[in-house]
Amino acid sequence: MNKLQLKRYAKLLVKTGLNVKRGQWVIVNTGLDQPEFVEWVVEELYRAGAGKVSVEWSHQPLTKLKYRYEKEDVLANVPKWEQERWELYTKELPSMLHILSEDPDGLSGIDQEKMRAVTVGRMKIIKPYRDRMENSYPWCIAAVPGKAWAKKVFPDLQANRAVEALWDAILKASRADGPDPVREWARHNDDLAKKCDYLNRIGLTALEYESSNGTNLRVGLLPDALFMGGGESDLKGRYYNPNIPSEEIFTSPRAGDADGIVYATKPLSYQGQLIENFSVRFEKGKVVEVKAEKNQALLEKMVAMDEGACMLGECALIAYDSPINNLGILFYNTLFDENASCHLALGRGFGNCVRGYEDMTNEQLKEHGINDSMIHVDFMIGSKDLNITGITKNGGRVAIFKDGNWAF
Repeated sequence: MNKLQLKRYAKLLVKTGLNVKRGQWVIVNTGLDQPEFVEWVVEELYRAGAGKVSVEWSHQPLTKLKYRYEKEDVLANVPKWEQERWELYTKELPSMLHILSEDPDGLSGIDQEKMRAVTVGRMKIIKPYRDRMENSYPWCIAAVPGKAWAKKVFPDLQANRAVEALWDAILKASRADGPDPVREWARHNDDLAKKCDYLNRIGLTALEYESSNGTNLRVGLLPDALFMGGGESDLKGRYYNPNIPSEEIFTSPRAGDADGIVYATKPLSYQGQLIENFSVRFEKGKVVEVKAEKNQALLEKMVAMDEGACMLGECALIAYDSPINNLGILFYNTLFDENASCHLALGRGFGNCVRGYEDMTNEQLKEHGINDSMIHVDFMIGSKDLNITGITKNGGRVAIFKDGNWAF
């Protein structure tokens, strides 16, 4: 790949993704797949004024070995030093850059019940720290190619060629293939903001989804909910872009207010395994049935992870005719596939989707109707004939999507 273009991408993650301020502590979470690119990111962070940069490496094969050989109570334990680290994070509020590159099938074969129990055990300790940090620091999720991931996306290419092809797809999907990605993202954020402004003006109380694949779902919205998209600001007013790429306009629905069935249109990569050809049926806001041709048991465990895992935390709107979908590539990675398609998320909602959230505690947001859970899992539902109708406060019906694309 053109190193100049990759360095422009690194600059985009630093300048637009995190919008690093002078003296900021930044933590980079990444795998071992692209160490040279991580070097470029770290250098860009320092050039942008970061006062301290910490890189936390991970390696998926090692994670798989831990689950194979370590006992459940060992894996689930959160030692004192790790809790003290989380306590430090709540005080210092470092910016966080997460760089994904994992194999979509990299954790297949692991005992699913063991993984669920470990996740539940650890999150009981970690989640309160994460709740205290919510909306209080800039973060960004982006991606680089790993060889196994690249071969999954491009199985007919040699490994090195597959990595090159995935780099090309990532840059195009991330609007980072031109001479000035930072400027291109400023334009993109402006366009997303205009769509949000319109949706926030018309006063929607529900969304109705219909598609020829069988999707027929109604989701209730909070009366003071906000539609958001692209860049956002934390509680200190620091503007950043949490996802690169991002094509979505999203909101958090009212917890416990959804009825009907929805069919996924793309596979879901969850805990290093793929769930394929699945549907989810809701009654009175909760999942009452899931079906999947592959990994149904994993899907069932996911929606039973905790009390909020069976309810919706997000409704996201993305045109079927989006730049990512038009690439014609299935990425097998939620960050990309969710931005190629309208999607829903099971689990935790976003408190900052409520007007006046700044003056509300997490418990108040939960009482207000924002779903709470240890998980937040997006699954894709967009199709070329998906229609979405908005219901307004006075009972009016407004076309939001027509035949898979924006109706306004």
